[in-house]
Amino acid sequence: MLSWDVVTSLLWLIICIVMVIGLAYWFTKYVAGRGLSVPGQKGSGMEILARLNLGRDQSLVLVRVGGRCFLLGVTAGQITALAEYTEEEAALWLERPEVPDGQAPSFREALHTVLQQKRRR
Repeated sequence: MLSWDVVTSLLWLIICIVMVIGLAYWFTKYVAGRGLSVPGQKGSGMEILARLNLGRDQSLVLVRVGGRCFLLGVTAGQITALAEYTEEEAALWLERPEVPDGQAPSFREALHTVLQQKRRR
């Protein structure tokens, strides 16, 4: 038969483990959210308009600074300005076809669209 001391210590152990897991989850979300730059994030006169990941630690970033837009190549070791665009030219990069009712197309519709575009080329 279990004594109350054993039951109490087991209950405290379970509570402590749940608290440690909860704190680890909260801390991970806090640390991960601090360093990420999300398209549309603004700060100090600069705005990231779009980001395209190319591979591990490699991406293309379209950035607006004032009235000028820059296409940047970003790697782990450096950032390279690849091109400069006006606001109108950058807007062409950001245009997306209108989706009815704000819903994304199904996978089947998207695949059909891509295959039609490839056939036209």
